[in-house]
Amino acid sequence: MKKIFWGVVVILLVLIVAAVVVLGGFLGDIVKKGVETIGPQITKVPVKVDMVNLSLLTGSAAVKGLVIGNPEGYKTPEAISVGTVSIGVNPFSVLSDKIHVRTIQVESPEITFEGGLGGNNLSKILDNLNSANTEEVQKSANTNQVTAAKPARKFQVDDLLITGAKVHVSLTGLGGQEMTLSLPDIHLTDLGKDDAGVTATDLSRRALHEVFTATIKAVSNASTDIPNGANKITKSIGNLFGK
Repeated sequence: MKKIFWGVVVILLVLIVAAVVVLGGFLGDIVKKGVETIGPQITKVPVKVDMVNLSLLTGSAAVKGLVIGNPEGYKTPEAISVGTVSIGVNPFSVLSDKIHVRTIQVESPEITFEGGLGGNNLSKILDNLNSANTEEVQKSANTNQVTAAKPARKFQVDDLLITGAKVHVSLTGLGGQEMTLSLPDIHLTDLGKDDAGVTATDLSRRALHEVFTATIKAVSNASTDIPNGANKITKSIGNLFGK
């Protein structure tokens, strides 16, 4: 009887683990659809994801092939592309009102900066994020049954790290001169640590703002390498940060 009992227990455990693994696969598809539906609503540009892998057992996720398009009127096909975004989550927090994200690591994003320092594709997307109504976006997503999350789901992110970023710059003010710059690592901590937490829109807005600021500073530092353009860039940047 003991052998039968433990045999049944083992079988049940195997079935539970299998169910969790399968469920993680289904949730990955749901998250992918959610990103591709809510993303364009808050950025006003196309957002595509190749794949989302989730593991409920380890509380880890990987977003692969994330591409954020450009606003209308820009020539380059995309503003940001990322091969892999690695995420670590406290799995027990998924059912709570505030999801606890331990880590988000964005590896080697390719960023396109097109336009002038006073108006460009990144600043346009940032303006769209700043004007996004998180509550309305979440309610719309729930109505369409893209996600079962409650309106304005909140997050706590302990550690967000962007490494190896490359920026492809095309400045219209300098005849479309192009250059590729490396950005320093961007490291944000304790986002939404208080009881209120932060929304997905807040996280996106904060991360893009840091990328935008780092890009402007990188262009400023590289301006001395552009013949006859250093004074113009330096003056434009001074005006931009003086606003």
